[in-house]
Amino acid sequence: MGLHPLEFSECYLDSPAFRDKIKAHEAELDKTGRFIKELYKDGKNLINATKQLSLAQKKFAQCLGEFKFEYIGDAKTDDEKCIDESLQEFSSFLRNLEDQRDLMMRNITETLMKPLEKFRKEHLGSAKAERKRYEKETEKYYSSLEKLLNMSAKKKEPQLQEADMSVEVMRQHFQESSLEYVCKLQEIQERKKFECVEPMLAFFQTVFTFYHQGYELAKDFDHYKKALQINIQNTRSRFEGTRSEVYELMKRIKESPQEYRQTSPISSEGYLYVQEKRPPPFGSSWVKRYCTFVKEQKILHMKTFDQRSGGKLGETESVTIKSCVRKTTDTLDRRFCLDIEITDRPSTVLTVQALSDDDHRFWMHAMGGKELMQYLNRTHSRERGIDAQLDDVGISFVKNSINAIETRGINDQGLYRVVGVSSKVQKLLCLMIDEKSSEIDLAASEDWDVKTITSALKLYLSKQNLMTVANLGVVFGPTLMRPQEETVAAIMDLKFQNIVVEILIEQHEKIFGDAPSSSPSLGTTPLSAPTRQSKRLSRQNRPLAVYNPQVMDIQTVSPSSENPALVNDETSVGSNESVSSQSSNASGTPPEKSKNHHATISTSLPESTGICTATASWMNSASPASVTPVKPGSVGTEKNKPEESVTLMKAKAVYPCEAEHDSELSFQVGAIFHDVTLSREPGWLEGVLEGKRGLIPENYVEIL
Repeated sequence: MGLHPLEFSECYLDSPAFRDKIKAHEAELDKTGRFIKELYKDGKNLINATKQLSLAQKKFAQCLGEFKFEYIGDAKTDDEKCIDESLQEFSSFLRNLEDQRDLMMRNITETLMKPLEKFRKEHLGSAKAERKRYEKETEKYYSSLEKLLNMSAKKKEPQLQEADMSVEVMRQHFQESSLEYVCKLQEIQERKKFECVEPMLAFFQTVFTFYHQGYELAKDFDHYKKALQINIQNTRSRFEGTRSEVYELMKRIKESPQEYRQTSPISSEGYLYVQEKRPPPFGSSWVKRYCTFVKEQKILHMKTFDQRSGGKLGETESVTIKSCVRKTTDTLDRRFCLDIEITDRPSTVLTVQALSDDDHRFWMHAMGGKELMQYLNRTHSRERGIDAQLDDVGISFVKNSINAIETRGINDQGLYRVVGVSSKVQKLLCLMIDEKSSEIDLAASEDWDVKTITSALKLYLSKQNLMTVANLGVVFGPTLMRPQEETVAAIMDLKFQNIVVEILIEQHEKIFGDAPSSSPSLGTTPLSAPTRQSKRLSRQNRPLAVYNPQVMDIQTVSPSSENPALVNDETSVGSNESVSSQSSNASGTPPEKSKNHHATISTSLPESTGICTATASWMNSASPASVTPVKPGSVGTEKNKPEESVTLMKAKAVYPCEAEHDSELSFQVGAIFHDVTLSREPGWLEGVLEGKRGLIPENYVEIL
């Protein structure tokens, strides 16, 4: 049983049992006071620890916000810009979170700490004061009572009456104090139930509000997070490609370093040991200098620089060279030496020593010496094998390869990505650049597989296959815009080459929409590239790069017409936004979207432009039974279908599908989908199958 109630009537009797009940109530209030005091102390420690956490988080956020990445090269891709700005976004997110935490701490102080302390001081404190008063009145009453009872009966009557009245007053004060103390004890016992718990409820409400604010911040951050994941994935993909190129270049340089020595038509640079003559008997010394020879002015700049001394740069000395001759070992017991005659110092000869025999020939050639470097005439093509020249034979091979690919392999998975066997590729190139055998029709020949042909074709350049615009950029960028020299800086610019090719493909309507002028190398009438209307795919609505909803609206094109014309040309050509580059619409607004049809494109290289054409077809989402299914983001060509509108409520699968991502549904023919709605992803629906909601390819189902 809990505490016994204190009856007011017992205040007059003041029995031992009554006193035991009061002591039990007093002990409970003492325990409550100790609890509140300890809780208050722990709450203070919690607030201080949280403040320290908040300070550490803010310092961390400040560190993030102040740091900026430095990138190799002169410019950054859109992905790199987003990554560069990500640290500031992270910093802002943390600062907002810590602002909410500070607010939580202030609320905890107001709603928990102060009310508990107020209850302890005001109510528990007043109970202690009443207790002292009650004990004082008890002592006074019982002392006077004992004194009265000890009075002699022989005292005069007035004295006895006066003593009786005094004790009676004491008794009344004692009983009043007892009544008030009992009332106070029971009041506080009842009050503590809500005075202590209500602040705790407010505390948890404040904490949950903070976590909810964090959840809301996370929801706001989610869109940016998904876009940044795509930026990171694109950058990582480019890094992998760039790294392989860099390692390949490093390997070739290791095998033949002199062929890759950085040269310039303006100047030559490198280290030379310069002989500094001293008066006898000190002889001479050899000092390493970093030399730059400006060819046109014939000026040699020499800087003192020694890596072993911490890389300190010394003074620069410049001389004008009149002539340079090789110094033989007959006159000087050192190899790789040159005698340089200086114009502004008549009869003064400067003797320098190269680092190797190849280096000696390099400086002889640079300064106009008699010995020429034969290795400079060697070409990069000798090292890498066959040199793919886009002459008449090369163009004939390109046309032949494109025809074979479009005839036999346009739907091959990984087209242009899966590489052929190197030996077969080289054999095919050797065969096709031979004018006697270059008339072989690769489309009709089964001797060469498609991946061998595509690998050979990629050396010249100039969707069931899963090749997205980004993938095509990776394939054709480095070859369409090959740099003049192979350097690390050139490899770092591969990302921009890829982006340019992506833009060329995405914006081919604007760039190649008109028929080009005659092609001198082909001598044939050029074909005009088909035109299409692009659907703008915003960054926030793009899925992660695991699947490729690269679906575009394409205006109807007559397949039999030599000059395809647009059925509807009222809308302006928009722009697709790839995961690696964002191209703005020329008019500033997105074009009108086609609602019920999906366009599929097949990217190839036309004879006239050498870049790409798009073969477009319409596919009816409501009547898919007559066509082969193509997932959004893949490639195929079908007959034109008229447009019709449907109400999406319930759908039935007409083709089986295996999910390629967690957000997609796997299903068999005949599966029934409920609660079907249009998805934000072009070409996809959202529906429920067996209790799970996910994405459904629109052209795999029919609407019921």
